Parts: sequence; C-alpha cells; structure tokens
Amino acid sequence: MREVVLYHLMSLDGVAYEEPGDWLADEGDHLIDYLRQVIATQDDVLMGRGNYDYWVKHWPTSDFEPFATFINSVRKHVVTSSALTSEWTNTVVAGTPAIDYVTDLRQRPGGDIGVHGSLELARSLMHAGLIDRLRLVVAPAIVGRGRRVFGAEEVVRSWALTGLEQGRSGTLFLDYTKK
Repeated sequence: MREVVLYHLMSLDGVAYEEPGDWLADEGDHLIDYLRQVIATQDDVLMGRGNYDYWVKHWPTSDFEPFATFINSVRKHVVTSSALTSEWTNTVVAGTPAIDYVTDLRQRPGGDIGVHGSLELARSLMHAGLIDRLRLVVAPAIVGRGRRVFGAEEVVRSWALTGLEQGRSGTLFLDYTKK
C-alpha cells in the first residue's frame, strides 16, 4: 500500500509557514536537500482547493528548484466540490469525498502520495488516520498567531521518530512514521 506523507514547514508552536517571513531560519542547502529527499519518492500530490488556486498562480512560472519542476510535472489531485477555474498540467479533480478518494488512491500502484500545504485537507486526513509519515521542518521560533498545522480536533496517535537532523540555525528536520 502506498504511503501518504505530510510535509510541512512550521514554528515550534505549530504555526504553518505559508508565506515568506522572518521567522523561518535560512538553512540554505540543507533545506533544499531535505525537500529533495521528500519529493524524490512522490508521484502524486493531494491539494485542497485554496492551495491549488494559490499555487497555480505561482509555480508554473517559478524557477525555485527542485520544487518547481516537481510540482509542475507531478499528478496533482485536487479535493474540491466545484470546477477548477485555472488549468495546470497533470491536474485531476477528486470526484469523491477526500477520505474515500485517498483510501482508493493508496491502493493504486505508485510511489508516495504527498501533502504539501493544504492545512484543512491535511487535518482531515490526519483525523481519519490516512497520514502515514510526517516530514516536518520546525523553525526555532515561537510565532503565536497563525494557522496551525495540527488542530485541536486531532485524535491521539503515536508516532515513531525515524529521522532527525539539525540545521545550522537550529531548524529541526524531523521524520516520523505512524506506529
């Protein structure tokens, strides 16, 4: 069975890194190398509608590598109840509710299924027990306000730490697998 991998950048207090700001330390090549490791095993990406609408305006013309080439060519599965208004190469609209769609997608042949951003979708998949691995970049900052990666509605789950690296500025690169 394929694994669903949640990749996220966040602060120590769980605030999602959604826009360029001053609280994510510059880890240079370390951050890029970690991202490269994450996407190397993925051949499908799940997205919520808001994330899709935002990213379709940015990534098709971006030169930020290795992510631009990856996200522009990978199959993107968009969970939405309405028709997409912008086209992006290799995009599929999920035709069933997210939980059913992802359950079916996991049974198909292929590599890992990534979730990058899309906080509401990520939380619903986490709540349903459909996230198999966490690949987290945790910045050494307390932000206080902002949207959080993990919500209060989460069910208690145990995770095994399978990888830990520390960047030069104190950023943690954490890998967890669901127990």
